[in-house]
Amino acid sequence: MKSSFGEKLKNLFKNTKKINEDFYDQLTDMLVEGDIGAKTAYLIVDELSQICQEKKITDQEKILEELKNLLLKNVKSVNLAPEKDKVNVWMILGVNGVGKTTSVAKMGNYFKNQGIDNIVLASADTFRAAAIEQLDMHGKKLNIRVVSHQHGSDPAAVVYDAAEAVRAKGPGLVLADTAGRLHNKENLVRELQKIDKICASKADENCYKKIIVIDATTGQNGLRQAEVFNEAVGLDAIILTKYDSTAKGGIAISIGKELNLPVAFVCTGEKYPDISVFDEETYIREFLSF
Repeated sequence: MKSSFGEKLKNLFKNTKKINEDFYDQLTDMLVEGDIGAKTAYLIVDELSQICQEKKITDQEKILEELKNLLLKNVKSVNLAPEKDKVNVWMILGVNGVGKTTSVAKMGNYFKNQGIDNIVLASADTFRAAAIEQLDMHGKKLNIRVVSHQHGSDPAAVVYDAAEAVRAKGPGLVLADTAGRLHNKENLVRELQKIDKICASKADENCYKKIIVIDATTGQNGLRQAEVFNEAVGLDAIILTKYDSTAKGGIAISIGKELNLPVAFVCTGEKYPDISVFDEETYIREFLSF
């Protein structure tokens, strides 16, 4: 099992006799290994070094407290909840393999348990045949309606029909599972912009959200994925999947620092209840595990 960032941090302090440039260099390397990008890591450690010099801080606990504050400053969170008296449309984005379809199901179950009855899952990933079947299976298990068309059909039309289905019953929530093929960025962008236009037109005012699902174990690839999708449609929030606080997990810090994007949920397992609201204090405490 890989050592946690916190364990490595403990060892760094244990083996450091003097807080000097070498200590800060090692700390920078550790942050990069913890999935905080090199650019963000250098900026954070440079600021930490300046603060500790100005305040003449050499005590381990006080250095850690300053590091925690700097990391917290770069992590964003957001409380996402559908407006109960309106039609909400949320487009769920992400590359294949990150747990996007499962996250859609988890959110459906989460909000159903929050008392939202009128939820429709939209199979707008019409290019991966298994995605349609997978979402349909989740819908049956959760007793949540799924709107789908045949494989290869227009994904924007699926979202349109799903939004119509919600509106026919009054206020509610559409969770649209979209395709995540990054091998052809130009086609992906064009496709997403078409879906984006439909989602925006079918949701009530201020009730349309664009949420990217990122595998927390993929490191800086997650940042690059967020950059591509953010450029395409402009993102509102992130869901972190496969989140294991004992491993790396610093990706939320990089994304918060470089793209100013907040995290809404974290998923920690395969079961439907394995989703929780993101809390930045808990996240940083677990990341440091100190």
